[in-house]
Amino acid sequence: MHPGSSSSTPAHRPCVVVPVYNHGGALARLVDSLRPIGLTCWLVDDGSDAECAAAIVAAAQANPDWLRCIRQTPNQGKGAAVMAGLRAALADGFTHAIQIDADLQHDPADIPRFVAASRAAPAAIISGAPRFDASIPAARYYGRWLTHVLVWVETLSLEIRDSMCGFRLYPLAPAVALDERAPFGRRMQFDTDAIVRLHWRGVPVVNLDTPVTYPVDGVSHFAMVADNLRMIRLHLRLLAGMLLRSPRLLARTLRRARFPGSIDARA
Repeated sequence: MHPGSSSSTPAHRPCVVVPVYNHGGALARLVDSLRPIGLTCWLVDDGSDAECAAAIVAAAQANPDWLRCIRQTPNQGKGAAVMAGLRAALADGFTHAIQIDADLQHDPADIPRFVAASRAAPAAIISGAPRFDASIPAARYYGRWLTHVLVWVETLSLEIRDSMCGFRLYPLAPAVALDERAPFGRRMQFDTDAIVRLHWRGVPVVNLDTPVTYPVDGVSHFAMVADNLRMIRLHLRLLAGMLLRSPRLLARTLRRARFPGSIDARA
C-alpha cells in the first residue's frame, strides 16, 4: 500500500487522475511531485507520441504501488481522457478523484488541501479558483472573465468562481452517472460542461483558491479556432438548458441566499 493511502476510509477514498498528451518533458517532474502525496494516480495517455507513451509506461512500471496508466488511441481529447480515468477509479473502488493537468500549471502540493476540503464536504466538487501570476497570457485572462459571466448566467448563481480550472476534485458516482446519461464534451470544453451540468443536478461546489502558473516551456493543446468554436456551441447549449431549468435554478439560488452555507474554502 502506498504511504498515506491507509488514511482514506471506505466513505472517502480519493485518487488522482492526470490526462496526458505529449507532456513527456514534464512527466518526470510531475511524477516526482505526485509521489509524496500518497495517493493512487492514473496517468491517462490520450494518444501521445511514441516517446511520451513509453515514458508513461516506464513511470508506471517503476512505481507499481501507486501509479497506473491507461492508453487511449487515437487522441480523443482532454475530456475523454479525464472520464476514462474517472471511470477506472470508480470501478476500482475509489469514491473521489482529483483532476490535475500534466503540464504543472497547478501545484500538486495543493492536493492535500483539496482532499481535506472534500472530506469536509464529500458530496461537493472541490473546484480550483486560480490565483494567477504574471505568466498568464492577457488574452486568456480576459477570455476567462467572459466565460465566468456566461457560467453565472447559465447557473443563475455565483457559486462557480472559475469553470475552466483543470484542478478540481470530483465525487465519482454523480460525475460518472451523468456522463453515462449524457456525455460531457470530450475536448477542451469538458471542464466547463461538467461543472455546470453537475451544478444543475444539485452537486454543490466548494471553491478553493490555488496558484496557477503558465510554465515557460509548457505545452498547450488548445486549438484556437476549433476549441473556441466548441466553447461557443457549448455555451449556446448551456444557455438553452438554463432557460428550461430557470424556475428551479432560480428557486435554489434564492433558497441558498436565504439560508447561506459555506461554499468557499480559502484556507
